[in-house]
Amino acid sequence: MMKLITTIGIIMLLSGCASQPDYREASKGGFGYSESKLSDTQYRIHFKARGSDKAKAMDYAMLRAAEVTLENGYDWFIVNDRETLVDKESVQSSPQMGFSQRYATVRECGLVTCRTTAYPTTQFQTGIFVGGSDRSENESILSIETGKGTRPDSGSSFDARSVKENLKPEQNSE
Repeated sequence: MMKLITTIGIIMLLSGCASQPDYREASKGGFGYSESKLSDTQYRIHFKARGSDKAKAMDYAMLRAAEVTLENGYDWFIVNDRETLVDKESVQSSPQMGFSQRYATVRECGLVTCRTTAYPTTQFQTGIFVGGSDRSENESILSIETGKGTRPDSGSSFDARSVKENLKPEQNSE
């Protein structure tokens, strides 16, 4: 009986983790979106995603920028600064203990150019790892300025309603 209860508990736990949507508010620095208000018209938007799909993290950061713009009564936003952080980790399939080296890759883009830098990080690990896989995290960070009325004629300005309509996540019909 105890095995059955344990098995059901594990299945419920795993199905609960798998059913979380990709686009959601981040909880305690976890996966999802968050924003900081810098001034009346300026915000910093973060979106942290699992996996190696950098485009998804960037799209969801843009979607959140559009939502923040509309929620605060503005029509358009300008992306003043954009950063994409990639954290990739390979997990070994054999038991291991000791220090491991990971590389945090930071991509900083300005209006004209982009720069990519890899920073080594060290951590102590111990335990048994079953199976081998690559785990990646992507974080897209935007600094935006919002406005009303006629949108500036700039390649970094976006109509918030159009962005929200074009990037909204598809609804699952389950």
